[in-house]
Amino acid sequence: MADGDTGNSKILATYLARTPRAAALNRKARGLLPGGIVHDSRRMSPYGIYGDRASGSHKWDVDGNEYVDYYGGHGSLLLGHQHPEVLAAVQAQLGRGMHLAAAHELEVEWAGLIQAMVPSAERVRFTSSGTEATQLAMRLARAATGRRRIVRFLTHFHGWHDHAAGGVHDHFDGSPNAGVLGEVASSTALVAPNDVAAVERVLASKDVAAVMLEPVGSSSGAVPTPPEVLGMLREITKKHGALLIFDEVVTGFRVAPGGAQAYYGVTPDITTMAKILAGGMPGGAVGGPADILDQLDHEAAHAAGREHINHHGTHNAHPVSAAAGIATLKIVRDSDACSRASATAAVLRKGMNEVLEDEGVPWAIYGVHSFFNIYSNPQGHGIRPTTFDAGTLTADSLKGRNEAMLGKLRIAMLNNGVDLKGWRGGILSAAHTQADVDFTVDAWRKSLRAMKEEGLLA
Repeated sequence: MADGDTGNSKILATYLARTPRAAALNRKARGLLPGGIVHDSRRMSPYGIYGDRASGSHKWDVDGNEYVDYYGGHGSLLLGHQHPEVLAAVQAQLGRGMHLAAAHELEVEWAGLIQAMVPSAERVRFTSSGTEATQLAMRLARAATGRRRIVRFLTHFHGWHDHAAGGVHDHFDGSPNAGVLGEVASSTALVAPNDVAAVERVLASKDVAAVMLEPVGSSSGAVPTPPEVLGMLREITKKHGALLIFDEVVTGFRVAPGGAQAYYGVTPDITTMAKILAGGMPGGAVGGPADILDQLDHEAAHAAGREHINHHGTHNAHPVSAAAGIATLKIVRDSDACSRASATAAVLRKGMNEVLEDEGVPWAIYGVHSFFNIYSNPQGHGIRPTTFDAGTLTADSLKGRNEAMLGKLRIAMLNNGVDLKGWRGGILSAAHTQADVDFTVDAWRKSLRAMKEEGLLA
């Protein structure tokens, strides 16, 4: 769609009028960046906003528009934007050195906090991102077990590397994505979400190194994983000699200070972490028992008669990321930040569902902890928003969507001062307030009515 083509849509016309600088930047970006973006989830028609600054639960774009922010740094900002203690830690480290190319005191303190907070993390290895963390976790599992395959659940996201590329948005049959070798794709066994019986059938082959999953379900619980599934997976992986990997890149230090594993009382063998871990700065980590993580230790691996696993990374435990991470984790450990964000999210979900009922829209807002997901009911089920149970529906139904219609909804919400996390919903921080909730519920009502006016909703 061209920048100026509104197609007689008042929603689009309003957006274009509000965002002229974003339109100009996007036109320039399209000649420089593939699709004009640097992250697939920022793809938006006709173009997305361009951020300028942020504070607490709000952010402003380059056109001067203010938004209640539910993107939250892709989930990395549990404490909200520009938390003063985190900023002070970053600024102090910048004054000391940006990159020391040496071990430093902060990496030791950072690892100690993670070890104390996360049940599975006897040892910690830092990476530069969540994708690198999941890639390293898979390599560790294969080396530790001498086995080849990783079991993954369809729609669960573990980064963009070759071993995790398929079965998330596409290639649900296990075929290789563009640029991925067939033999790499075949090293992953894809099973339906929460299908423990299918997992056990695959485990019976005795060639499975690990089972990996997002512990609350894919896309921040859009396809929820019941807590009892975690316990069953823990039992059957032990039974068959496979490892259990929790991908806590999103849930770590958010669901609880010790992550989903602490909240649900199920301890995996290996945990991947990022986002909140580094307080909004780049950074990730893998945690696990010494006998697995010490495959990265030259002397320990030699003593155990193992081949040492090589692992490099220019920005592993980057000093500035470490400073932000330490400040953030101390606040998470010592405050009610996790539970406060979750409590506010529950109030928001309730308010948005009440609007859906008032407006006669058969959708639902659902989720757990500090997440909310939008179910737009693409198959036309007879549902009541305030009593909706996502556990009764399949992944296909929960993930199904009319992208053009939901894209228009997102624009309507932007017009009304709210930035959602794409079409999926949003993530709350401890900085969100009741005033933010009230504002968002009102914006939700206005946006639904704008959609009705354009014939997009019955």
